[in-house]
Amino acid sequence: MITLFRITFLSLLIVASATASLADDGCADALGCIEIAPDAPIVFGGLLRLSGPEPWTGYVAVNAFQLASIARGGLLLNREIELALEDSACSEEGAREGARRLIENPAIVGVIGTNCSLAAKGALPVISEAGWLMISPSNSSPLLTIAERDAGGLYQPGYFRTSHNDRFQGALSAQFATAALEVATIATIDDGDPYTRGLSSAMASTFSSLGGEVVFQGEIVKGVTDMSGILQAIRDSGAELVYFPVFAPEAQLIVEQLRNAPGLEDIIMMTADGGFSKSFAQDAGEAGIGLYVAAPQVSGKAYEAFIESWKREIDEAGPTGAFHAHGYDAVNLLFAATEAAAAERDDGALVIGRGALREALAATENYPGLTGSLTCQDESPHAGDCATGEALAIFQFGASEIHDGNWPPPVVWTMAMAEDG
Repeated sequence: MITLFRITFLSLLIVASATASLADDGCADALGCIEIAPDAPIVFGGLLRLSGPEPWTGYVAVNAFQLASIARGGLLLNREIELALEDSACSEEGAREGARRLIENPAIVGVIGTNCSLAAKGALPVISEAGWLMISPSNSSPLLTIAERDAGGLYQPGYFRTSHNDRFQGALSAQFATAALEVATIATIDDGDPYTRGLSSAMASTFSSLGGEVVFQGEIVKGVTDMSGILQAIRDSGAELVYFPVFAPEAQLIVEQLRNAPGLEDIIMMTADGGFSKSFAQDAGEAGIGLYVAAPQVSGKAYEAFIESWKREIDEAGPTGAFHAHGYDAVNLLFAATEAAAAERDDGALVIGRGALREALAATENYPGLTGSLTCQDESPHAGDCATGEALAIFQFGASEIHDGNWPPPVVWTMAMAEDG
């Protein structure tokens, strides 16, 4: 396979800029301009999870970027495409430092990232203050698109995402619990992360509004290995279902220890897209059989063609985690905005205003993405949201996913199923 774009790692090498700000040279854009020489590539940044637990989430976005580039013949505005990568490590501080390194290279037009909502919390102030934009394929915390600080909002101008808002996923999970599983009581577990807390809160709020009772809401500390205390509290609460939208390895430990906890052998388990991967299913082992997972679900002819391209260009097994289609949509929205904002000078150089780039992306309306029709919103609590939440479903791990490596697991429920039945 021929790679049609170049990848660099800014933490290893700060690339000499082929782009310079025109603020002092006739730039009319209030946020500054990018100038790309006639023979220079168009450079995009990636602030992604490339290390630590579940680093596949970052590489899924890299692969989606590659496929979007291949679909254009490796060129954008007749220039080669380059991706400069920084590792967010899925942490607030790691993403903050990665964002600072990215903005040292003014050649970068815009940033794909982050994968984790906590990382976005660290990166956004840096990216936004610099006048740049960032579009995420997998952030889903409701707080990231809420502008009001007194409500815990983290939104910053220049932020967009093609992933769903967890207001949608939490509602889907609660409706499944009441309508399909017919449970009356639930317990939730989060780890204080904007993603896990936002999703747990959305699930609990909708479940309560549907007449259910949230009998326990608990929090664990990242890195904890002994879940006995919180599992005891859940058993005492009498919950019929425990919802824990936390990441590996804590989610795997909850699954393993819960199945062996006296009095909890029959409790229903449900998690979210942080655990939606082939590796998570296999690591969960026998205890994971029956686990429900709310996660992205995409279908249609365009998506099928995308998967065939993935198998041909990336991995014949296909993608093994969530948000691959969302990543492809995010990259294509950024490419389209770049085309809309760019102007070519007489000498062949391209000039892109950073404010104009933000405006072009914000103007996205009814874009036919793999994940649905995308329209970017500009008002809190959905400022920067480009997705509708339609590409979601409930899956269930079975023996074939746990033992045989089959992927993806079967869809057991969608909102469309509820409406039809």
